[in-house]
Amino acid sequence: MDSLSPICRELASPGVFQTVLSVLIIFGILISYLPQHIRIITRRSSFGISPYFILLGTTSGTSAFVNILVFPKTSQDVACCHEISGIACFAGLLGVFQMGMQWLSFFLILFLFVIYFPKATSPTNPVASVSTNPSGPTHRTAISIAAICVLHAVVTVIISVAFALRQPSALAAWANFLGIMAAILASIQYFPQIYTTLRLQCVGSLSIPMMCIQTPGSLVWAASLAAREGLKGWSIWGVLVVTASLQGTLLMMAIYFEYFSPNRNRKGSVSNGSGDHNGAQSNGFTEPPEAQTQRPISAGQPSEETPLLQSQ
Repeated sequence: MDSLSPICRELASPGVFQTVLSVLIIFGILISYLPQHIRIITRRSSFGISPYFILLGTTSGTSAFVNILVFPKTSQDVACCHEISGIACFAGLLGVFQMGMQWLSFFLILFLFVIYFPKATSPTNPVASVSTNPSGPTHRTAISIAAICVLHAVVTVIISVAFALRQPSALAAWANFLGIMAAILASIQYFPQIYTTLRLQCVGSLSIPMMCIQTPGSLVWAASLAAREGLKGWSIWGVLVVTASLQGTLLMMAIYFEYFSPNRNRKGSVSNGSGDHNGAQSNGFTEPPEAQTQRPISAGQPSEETPLLQSQ
C-alpha cells in the first residue's frame, strides 16, 4: 500500500457510500430510460418526439462518453488497476460505466425512434397524411439524423485514438473540448422538444415517468461525479446540471398537457400497431364527433333508414 502513488492509494480504499451510490446510479440510469423505450415499443410510434431532440441528445451523449474516456484522470485510474484489487478498480471506473450506460440508453431511443417513426401519417399531425402535410420531418429525416449520429460517433472515436497515439499531451484539451461540446448540445437539446410539445399541445410518445426519474436523478448524478472528479471535472458533471434544469421545464409542460390542459380529452393515444380496427381512432387520435357522424355507413351495418322488418 505504501508503494502506491497518491492517486492509486485513494482508489485502493474506495468509500462504501460513494461506491454503493455510484452503482445505484448506473441502475437508476437504466431504469429511468426504460419507460421511454417501453412507451415507444408499446405504442409502436415515436409521434411527438422531435427528431432534433434525438440528434442533439445522441451527439451530446457521445461527446460526454468519449470525454470521460479520454479524460487524463480516467487513464490514471485504468493504470492503477494493475496495482490495486479488482473491486477497487471497478469502483474507480464507475463514472465511466455511468456515462456508458447513459449513452447506450439514449442510442437505443434513437434506434426505436427510427424504427417506429410515423410513415403513413404526418409526425406533426397524426390525423393528416404525409402527402397533405409535407412540411414536417419525414422518415428520410429520421434516417438522416441516425446517419449523422453514427458518423459523429465514429469521427469522435477516430480523433480520440489519433490524439492518444500521436499526441497524448493534447488529450486534456481534447477532453475539455468534448465536454464543452456536450454541454452546448445538451443546453439546446431540449429546446426542439419543448417547441414540439408546445406546438402539438400533447405528450405523444414522450415518457413522463422517464423525466420524473431523470430530472432529480441528474442532479444526484452530477453531485456524485463532482465528488469523484472535483472542480477540474466540471466539463463532465456540469452538463448534467444544465440538462436537469431544461428537462424539468419540459416535464412541467408535459404534465400540464397530459393532465390539466382543457384540450387533453381531445387528444387520443397512438394505437398499438394492430391496424385501423377502430374507425373512431384512425391514425391513433380520437376522431371528433362531427367526423364520426359524417362517416359513410358500410354495407351490412344498420342505420336510421334500415327497415325494422327485413325479409330473409
